[in-house]
Amino acid sequence: MASPKTTDSFFERVYLVVQQIPYGRVTSFGAIANYLGSRGSARMVGWAMNASHLAVTQIPAHRVVNRNGLLTGKAHFGSAGMMQQLLESEGIVVENDQITNFRELFWNPSIELGYEEE
Repeated sequence: MASPKTTDSFFERVYLVVQQIPYGRVTSFGAIANYLGSRGSARMVGWAMNASHLAVTQIPAHRVVNRNGLLTGKAHFGSAGMMQQLLESEGIVVENDQITNFRELFWNPSIELGYEEE
């Protein structure tokens, strides 16, 4: 897979990172933005996740949550409980729209992918 820092579109760069989130792990919009050298662009990452259903390849957008582990993007999954169901199918426990052990499941692309922020 190409390095996310060498692709053209910001959304494509986001998708390359999200595709690398391991099964049963989650990350945040801000962590992806930081990894891509766009600190402060968490909202843009959210827009990319909202549009991810248009991507050519499948994007595990359910693995991207807010910085506190809240399922803030759940409205974009077709039904009210779909995002939670997808996470729970990977063994992730969700209560009141929040991942219960978020810190333990958090996957930081800047650490895990070996790249430094720009």
